Amino acid sequence: MRFELTEEQRAFGDALERLLSGADTAAVARAWADGDHEPGLKLWARLAEQGVTVLATDASPVEVVIAFEALGRYAVPGPWVESAAYLPIALGREVEGVATVAAPPHAPFALDADVADAVYLAGPNGLTEVTPGDRHGSVDRTRHLFEVAASDPAPEDAAFDLSALATAAQLLGLGERVLADTVAYAKQRRQFGREIGSYQAIKHQLADVRIALDFARPLVHGAAVSLAEPVETAPRAVSAAKVMCGDAAYLAARTGLQVHGAIGYTQEFDLSIWITKIRALVTAWGTPTFHRGRILASLTAQTGG
Repeated sequence: MRFELTEEQRAFGDALERLLSGADTAAVARAWADGDHEPGLKLWARLAEQGVTVLATDASPVEVVIAFEALGRYAVPGPWVESAAYLPIALGREVEGVATVAAPPHAPFALDADVADAVYLAGPNGLTEVTPGDRHGSVDRTRHLFEVAASDPAPEDAAFDLSALATAAQLLGLGERVLADTVAYAKQRRQFGREIGSYQAIKHQLADVRIALDFARPLVHGAAVSLAEPVETAPRAVSAAKVMCGDAAYLAARTGLQVHGAIGYTQEFDLSIWITKIRALVTAWGTPTFHRGRILASLTAQTGG
């Protein structure tokens, strides 16, 4: 199994990094949260020009996780998992414009249906185009959740696995960004005449986050390779990646809040954009309990119980 990225894959990741680092995505996310979708849709179009919306059908899951880690690192708002991971696989073609989908029970609401050109409901017999209902809020203010008519559970198929893996990659990127910002803050915030990052207790907390993220990354890439082949154990690999990335990102969020002190709790401070998105994505496309259960079921089936 090859975990090292090719030169083309690294170049693709670098191109996304250059685009997003100059896009002021914090302002885009704040506007999206307040209902002003224009900056977010302009960024959507630029990312589509880079090929992000065609990766699921024209590239491989490895390129998908490269893109979604970047989307997470910059907290890009919008139904990206739905439009660029789930629907291309479920429809068998690239999605034109912006689309979204509800896939109960693991994605029961249609994310950002108010900006979508098409809204789908996934069920055991495939996709149905639907009209969204009432809107619900999320702990992540950039996530606008819309009800859809009740349906039987959607299958845990290739579209679901790629969506869960893309969410895991987003969590990895979110966790990396929170760690980087927290390290930078710890180097400039002074207390009792010293940078707070010089204290052993802070160093240990940040090191624990670094280790958690470093252990999660190989699972994301391994699951992507498993889906690309694909192999029988691919769903288990996806679930392991989702659990590890969720745990690592959540640790980064809790550590970031503690190191930043009271400022970390304020909505006006950009850190809130990243940590609320982490909180929402930990349970999106399958809760940790569901994915741990799927890992256990796969292992016991393999060993005969």
